[in-house]
Amino acid sequence: MAAGKPPARRALVAALALLATLAAPAAAQAPAPDAELRALKQELVALNRDLFLLEEELLFPASTQVAVYLSMDVGKYFALDAVEVAINDERVAKYLYTEREVDALHRGGVHRLYLGNLKTGPHELVAVLVGRGPQGREYRRAASLQFEKGLGPQQLELVLRDSEALQQPTFQVRTWE
Repeated sequence: MAAGKPPARRALVAALALLATLAAPAAAQAPAPDAELRALKQELVALNRDLFLLEEELLFPASTQVAVYLSMDVGKYFALDAVEVAINDERVAKYLYTEREVDALHRGGVHRLYLGNLKTGPHELVAVLVGRGPQGREYRRAASLQFEKGLGPQQLELVLRDSEALQQPTFQVRTWE
């Protein structure tokens, strides 16, 4: 068993090796017709897709899955540069945003920052957001959430909003129901 490779990846490598072994004698005898080659490629793509889905299911089972997303409705009081996410004092994600990515978030996009596994029970998420605030000054704020991981998948969202009343950005972490 190869160390460091997920089982689904090993299965894909084995399938490709078997496919190459079976195709080699046929290729040596006569070139395969286009229709057969196309069908073989389609089967290989379908096998790759199935193995990818199996790998996702094995690595992130629904009972332990946690996903963290970022959305924003800001622009006047905050320009996002980066975000860092820690769960239970362990950094799980750090992301530096490009101008195009920030623009996509402004237009309603949602960015998945983290997908991982957590055991059931109480946990703490801390997100540190860095950017430029009012008057172009560097702005660094943290938002946190104590949450209870249940038996099913858990989705958390970092929400950035402009507050007209406070004339500054607000940051909130919420759970999806």
